[in-house]
Amino acid sequence: MECVVVELNLNRRRFLQYSAGVAALMSMPRFALASTQSPKIINFNNLHTGEHLQTCYFDGKNFVNTELDKVNHICRDFRRNEIHPMDRRLLVQISEIQRLLATDAEVQIISGYRSPATNESLRAHGHKGVARKSLHMQGRAIDIRLSGIDIAKVHKAALQMKAGGVGYYPGSRFVHIDTGAVRSWHG
Repeated sequence: MECVVVELNLNRRRFLQYSAGVAALMSMPRFALASTQSPKIINFNNLHTGEHLQTCYFDGKNFVNTELDKVNHICRDFRRNEIHPMDRRLLVQISEIQRLLATDAEVQIISGYRSPATNESLRAHGHKGVARKSLHMQGRAIDIRLSGIDIAKVHKAALQMKAGGVGYYPGSRFVHIDTGAVRSWHG
């Protein structure tokens, strides 16, 4: 067996840059690395506003900013008409759930971004499962169902990714996904 020694001439700055790049790649879920090879299309339906959006948010190489703006709009806090940027990783998670379930079913939005005022109002009116420091207020969470797909299957696929928080609300027929720590709960 032949051993090849490669000598790298790295200064401290370049070493830190390479290290940061490797750390970023290692922290990404496995599916995120594999899923960035082709364009990603999602069909959204906001159940509260009746709005529909078909978006190609990723063109195979880059996120498409004009499409992300459309996603931010359809995921807005409809009660206050406030728009906030949604975490791109949520879109990657949704696409991966669809891939795992071999479907391109419409993604029905129950709740996307929630302003702090809306979040507090929901808590005050006794909505169960509304966290005081909800990631919805940071655009890092979304509550969804997939049209025609058993919610238990959506839940199982979301758990399989191990990409963030997963809340299962079978009574209300939706799954919460977020980009926080990996954890799960039933509501």
